[in-house]
Amino acid sequence: MSERDLDIDFDFFEEEPPTQESSRTEPDTRRSGPRGPRRPPRAPQNLTPLLRLVGLIAFAILIIVLLVFWIKSCQAAGKSKTYRSYMNKVSEVATSSQEIGKRLSEALLAPGVKRAQLQQQIAGLARQEQLDVQRAQAITPPGPLRDEHAAVIQALQYRVSGLTGLARALGATSSTQNVTTAASVLAAQMQRPLASDVIWDDSFKAPAQSELKLQGITGTTVPDSNFLQDPALATTSAMTPVLEKLRGASTSTTGGVRGTSLISTKVLPSGQELGTSTTTTIVATVDMAFQVTVENSGTVQVTTVPVTFTIEQSKGSNIVKKATIDFLNPGEQKVITFRNFPQPNFSTPAMIKVEVTPVTGEVRTSNNSADYPVIFSVGA
Repeated sequence: MSERDLDIDFDFFEEEPPTQESSRTEPDTRRSGPRGPRRPPRAPQNLTPLLRLVGLIAFAILIIVLLVFWIKSCQAAGKSKTYRSYMNKVSEVATSSQEIGKRLSEALLAPGVKRAQLQQQIAGLARQEQLDVQRAQAITPPGPLRDEHAAVIQALQYRVSGLTGLARALGATSSTQNVTTAASVLAAQMQRPLASDVIWDDSFKAPAQSELKLQGITGTTVPDSNFLQDPALATTSAMTPVLEKLRGASTSTTGGVRGTSLISTKVLPSGQELGTSTTTTIVATVDMAFQVTVENSGTVQVTTVPVTFTIEQSKGSNIVKKATIDFLNPGEQKVITFRNFPQPNFSTPAMIKVEVTPVTGEVRTSNNSADYPVIFSVGA
């Protein structure tokens, strides 16, 4: 066997070339020597679209908030307009009804009126008041004021009932011999208009004011309506002279003693009484007022008594206020309060003059007026 024969080809034992996987060498994470400066992190490439999206969302939220405020503002304005329109309509009815009450007082106190004439006048006032009831029933109140508006209608209906009953009572008592008994029948009918004023104040005005405050509505006034200018007219003592006149009792200057007297003048709110012989120092306040008491010093009823209150000042113009007492029964006293005075002159002498105009046929007039020397000072 030769050496060539022994030279065997072992190609299949030759080392194969390294595969792709094995050719990849693991990076050597270990570095020798000091590290170089670290690069700052790069901002994400999609941040700008994100910021745009956030901005659009914020803008949309702003638009929604503004829209909500605008809607609420419109709703508030609409609500205020609704309440104001309602109160204006009620005010028209209230004024009309109050005027009817004033005409009732004038008719009852007018001298020389005949029973049939007075009965006819009052019946006519009842028909006019019924029209006010119908006007009130045609008004649609805001939802929260339904009960209060029902009270308005009820008050007006009480006035119609009182007027109708009074007209009938005048006819029914024409043959009643006892004047006091007949007068009590008339006074009972007058209690209904008097009650209507209480219903208006307690069941409409006061709760309506509270509701406006609860709703946050300002600048809208709840109307008042006083049918009887003087509640004393709904008494037997007030109706007695009315019947006496209807029965032919003299209303001329010869029928009994006619007269009025000025009793006193006080400063409010202190209650300080003014004197005619000494100077009174008055501390002027924002709510300063003067209370004048007048008495019927005669023996017959007097009506329409004017009272004048004057502050005479050495500098500037005088301050004058006037009022009228509807009626005064014999021996009766009534109080008139004068309010809302402008600022007087301070630290200078002034004179307050009060005059009760003499009634027709009054003889003694020396007790109808008084002059009070005063000095106004600034309160602490």
